[in-house]
Amino acid sequence: MNRRLPVKLRELSECFRTKSLDPFSVVEQCFALAEQRKDLNAFVRLSTSQARHQAKQSAQRYRDGKPLGALDGAPIAMKDNFCTKNVHTTCGSRMLENFVPTYSATVYERLECQGALLVGKTNMDQFGMGSGTVDSIFGPTKNCWSENLQKDEFRIAGGSSGGSAVAVASGICFAALGSDTGGSTRNPASYCGVVGFKSTYGLISRHGLIPLVNSMDVPGIITKNVDDCIVVFNAIAGPDDRDSTTIKVPFNAINVPKLDRISLKGLKVGIPIEYHCEGLSDEVLKAWTDVADMLEEAGAIVETVSLPYTSASIFVYSILNQCEISSNMARYDGIQYGHRSDEDSSTEQLYARSRAEGFNSVVKNRILAGNYFLLRNNYDKYFLKALKVRRLIANDFDQVFRKVDVLLTPTTLSAAPRYKDFTRSNNRDQCAVQDFCTQPANMGGIPALSVPIRLSEEQLPISLQLMGPNFSEQRLFEVAKWIEANVQFDKYC
Repeated sequence: MNRRLPVKLRELSECFRTKSLDPFSVVEQCFALAEQRKDLNAFVRLSTSQARHQAKQSAQRYRDGKPLGALDGAPIAMKDNFCTKNVHTTCGSRMLENFVPTYSATVYERLECQGALLVGKTNMDQFGMGSGTVDSIFGPTKNCWSENLQKDEFRIAGGSSGGSAVAVASGICFAALGSDTGGSTRNPASYCGVVGFKSTYGLISRHGLIPLVNSMDVPGIITKNVDDCIVVFNAIAGPDDRDSTTIKVPFNAINVPKLDRISLKGLKVGIPIEYHCEGLSDEVLKAWTDVADMLEEAGAIVETVSLPYTSASIFVYSILNQCEISSNMARYDGIQYGHRSDEDSSTEQLYARSRAEGFNSVVKNRILAGNYFLLRNNYDKYFLKALKVRRLIANDFDQVFRKVDVLLTPTTLSAAPRYKDFTRSNNRDQCAVQDFCTQPANMGGIPALSVPIRLSEEQLPISLQLMGPNFSEQRLFEVAKWIEANVQFDKYC
């Protein structure tokens, strides 16, 4: 008989220590639940044999009294753009449908070294280009909070890490990794009622993460609660010689804060006026106002601040995103790796046909737009100007963090929309709306965290976002844990 699993990773680890649970039985429960909830389409591939083998090894370590830590025996999932040795990694695209890496991403290697069990690879928008997880060759992922999963009435999971968010929210695994280029971890975490986190750029290695936008990509973490997010972050952060963009100084592990020792007295919280934007729902606005009031009542100093270049941020993000995509996608030629067409009349035709068959319309459009922006006649007008405005956006954050310690904003402008409503607009327009509050953090390289607050009138999660200056992860986690404890979102789960 299956028993209810613990809520937190440390509680799960303690159950393994006391032998009230064992890793093998837990991972079997996860696979059983994955089978029951396959209608959500969170996974593109389950790693049953690998996870069972890992579970047996974990169980032996507990019997020997030598567990590797709080992650030993914990079921986790990986977004399908992280390379996993001898396990298909597709990026949700036909181009990589049959790609099996010969090595693993650094983040997965570190999780595996901590004893984590790989349940499977999760669904995503093709190559991470989207904010709904609706553009995968495996079909859309459905939000587990949906009132109706039939036809096109279901709620979107958010994207592009929607599969990872649904895997955690539905209880199939305890934690999952996503990638965050413009909010692709925080956006689905918000819609699915879980914690979504991106660190300071360079604190977590990108080695083995198939790139979308190198200057903005950050491996992201999705968990049920803040404490678990800290455990995973401590396991995967730190320098990596295989990634030249990682920060070279040693990583100091984050302390899991005790709630009774968290004081908000004197904490300066900024409320950016630019985030009170067109399309912001009344329910999200009320949650934002109520939490700001809660923080103020607890002794925090809450004040309005301004980030003037936020209004330009989404346009700058779109230009730079597409320019880097056009460069990164050039490697998929059908010869070295990736989908290869049967076309054999010429090398040029082989390239063209392979890419036409392997990429969907979203990827093709971004490649074309990126190449247009990078044309000699357009380079200064678009690409260089976008880089200059990106610097101004980063400067906005630098200036505001001289006045406040953290920023409190919405994560998304509303609760999760229905699939039929979401797909009425094209991918570019949807990303402009869905990523409005999240992508500026990627432009500035600063850490950001989404925490669930309450349910809407339609019983859908509403979340808020915390942002801080570079390397302020400890403070962000403390404030997020305080909010988590006081809003008690877990009572809805």
